[in-house]
Amino acid sequence: MPAVPLHLSGHPDIALSADCGNCFALCCSALGFERSTDFAHDKPAGQACRNLAADFSCTIHARLRGEGYRGCTVFDCFGAGQHVAQDLFGGRSWTEHPEVRAPMFAAFPIVRQLHEVLWYLDEARHLCRSSPAVGDSAAAGVASLTEETVGLTRLEPARLDAVDLAELRERVGEALKDVSVAVRSAAGGRGVPRRLVPGADLLGADLAGRVLQGANLRGAYLIAADLTGADLRWVDLLGADLRDARLQGADLSRALFLTPMQVAAASGDSRTRLPERIQPPAHWQG
Repeated sequence: MPAVPLHLSGHPDIALSADCGNCFALCCSALGFERSTDFAHDKPAGQACRNLAADFSCTIHARLRGEGYRGCTVFDCFGAGQHVAQDLFGGRSWTEHPEVRAPMFAAFPIVRQLHEVLWYLDEARHLCRSSPAVGDSAAAGVASLTEETVGLTRLEPARLDAVDLAELRERVGEALKDVSVAVRSAAGGRGVPRRLVPGADLLGADLAGRVLQGANLRGAYLIAADLTGADLRWVDLLGADLRDARLQGADLSRALFLTPMQVAAASGDSRTRLPERIQPPAHWQG
């Protein structure tokens, strides 16, 4: 969680960072996971994790990665947990009020996606205001989508099933693309290798020390890529897979559409420069 809680611009009541003390551990109960390198055991959706205590704390929180739960240290709800628990369900826990369990568990993954969309739109709005290259039409589109998504987060839980998340994400993706093109074009980006394109397979690629400024790596596979000391300013990283990517000394201070989950899935150190609203993960060393 950021040192200072993040809120959606213009909407101080909408948090974009998790408050784990006020969400009844929805990520540990409503969501499911399969045994893998990220999780030590299978857990179906709607079943509380075996490590969850009665007060909704984690009994192995201090040693999650060592116990095989790396995925728990990467996940981020973008503030959806406390919104569902406290706002949509009035602070009623699913243990003390069993009747809210099913609708609360159903609402959480939907609202979580909506809050992730707001995370991207909030960044886009800041870019629209700070970059003269972004046109008025693109800025208006981002503002409209933001208000639309805010409205969806405030729907009654029973109406959330009707939200077409795929359609919303498609429209938001196009709006973010327009902003990205304008910002990256203004930033330059000359000399970026031709293979650095959206969706590129860069598994284990050696990009250490490279100046990638202005590249479009949206949806690229950067798993275990060496980005040590690389210049990733104004690089579009929307949806890029950064699992185990080496970011030591890299400059991501102005990377576009980067999330805390992507950062937490990678490795970095005290020299790694991140956007102001993303704090270095606790498990980073050095």
